[in-house]
Amino acid sequence: MALLPHWFESKSFQTQLILVALVCDPIGFGAGYLLAPEFGVEPVLGGVYGLVAASFPMSMLVIREMNR
Repeated sequence: MALLPHWFESKSFQTQLILVALVCDPIGFGAGYLLAPEFGVEPVLGGVYGLVAASFPMSMLVIREMNR
């Protein structure tokens, strides 16, 4: 059983990268922006931290592609 849906796997690697960025980056920025005040950080800086955390799934996709 594949971890990712077939329609995602059937896309080119470049398209997969764009799709992951379109999904993960806004979620990461939004979560970081909203959670930052809880940790005593400015919201925009929290958004940047969220973007850094959101790059993890993209890194995993690149590593997966390298191992093919």
